[in-house]
Amino acid sequence: MIKLTKSWRWFGEKDSVQLEWLNSNGVEEVVTALHHIPNGEIWPVSEIKKVKQRIESAGLGWSVVESLPVTEAIKTGSELRQKHIQNYKLSLKNLAECGIKTVVYNFMPVLDWARTNLAFQLSDGGESMLFDYPVFAAFDIYILKRPGAKEDYPTELRQEAEQYFLQMTTDEAEKLAHNIIVVTQGFIDGVIDPTIDDYKNEFLRHLNCYHEIDDKQLRANLAYFLNEVIPVAEEVGINLAIHPDDPPFPVLGLPRIFSTMNDLEWLQKTNLSVNNGIAFCAGSFSARKDNDVVEMARRFADRIHFVHLRNTTVLDDGSFYESGHSNGGVNMTQLVKVLQDEMQRRKDLGRNDTQIPMRPDHGIKGAKDEGLTANPGYPKFGRLKGLKEIEKIEEMIISGSV
Repeated sequence: MIKLTKSWRWFGEKDSVQLEWLNSNGVEEVVTALHHIPNGEIWPVSEIKKVKQRIESAGLGWSVVESLPVTEAIKTGSELRQKHIQNYKLSLKNLAECGIKTVVYNFMPVLDWARTNLAFQLSDGGESMLFDYPVFAAFDIYILKRPGAKEDYPTELRQEAEQYFLQMTTDEAEKLAHNIIVVTQGFIDGVIDPTIDDYKNEFLRHLNCYHEIDDKQLRANLAYFLNEVIPVAEEVGINLAIHPDDPPFPVLGLPRIFSTMNDLEWLQKTNLSVNNGIAFCAGSFSARKDNDVVEMARRFADRIHFVHLRNTTVLDDGSFYESGHSNGGVNMTQLVKVLQDEMQRRKDLGRNDTQIPMRPDHGIKGAKDEGLTANPGYPKFGRLKGLKEIEKIEEMIISGSV
């Protein structure tokens, strides 16, 4: 039985986790990006090679880019779309020249991911992240004051949001807004400049760009992008992998088009190329109760080019928290078995992308991580624990003990 490639997201030389430490702890590949290049610009071969050489000097591989950002111009179909798509094609060619096999992207408007509590305390003492629906509604309606926000929430949720907001201090409200708009976006090439003071109004300006863009139009814009770049990906031997919406349901009045089984079906039908694939994030998909994550993986296994393995626990009101890697709503053993079966199928077909790279996405912050610097959701030892849990699941499947 073939094992998943063990990878790790690395944010470059500023990352507190050293590449040499990863190599000594069983990590095989690094997943990273050229974070210093502004969104929409071409990634030069010279810059790609610098990063590649640094990674390889530590005894690690680099086959997955996460992420080559799709700009807001492409998502909205604005006047810069064609220029940015052309730059994207050139970046794909340059990445392929340097040996990159998979490029991750997302098509989430404005906000890449959202949590309301970046230091949620679990019952066992660990620290995780929480998306609290009433708290998010309070942010949207009363702190951000997005026009029309109240109409997007049911009466009971609006009432809970109002009660929560009335109990908040000014500092608490500011911290919540800053976490959602700036902190969670700052290290993944978000649209908001973290240095500006009036970040809330700047955020509202970006949201307003989608005032007349619904799910149908955003899908059309994604289809246009795919039909432009997939032929280049096929030509140079790169698999494109779209990351699901996080959370996988509408927020802030924005369209959401990659959250469900139906969205996976749409993606497959829109461009039939196997290079048009998925970065299968179990954590994102599992944040809504009506998603059968294992079945989603089984039905679209041939399109899975990269995997994020983490778990969530969804609460009755639609809120959710990250509950580690092996614990939560997803049966991780069944999911890993689906991936192992797919890798074997690819091997039997003689495909050259037999092994699927996996990374332990996010992690629970524990005692060993206290005092260490890390981006939200990316504790050093919490992720290592998750990686070892996935390894154990793989070994148990292979040995037949589960």
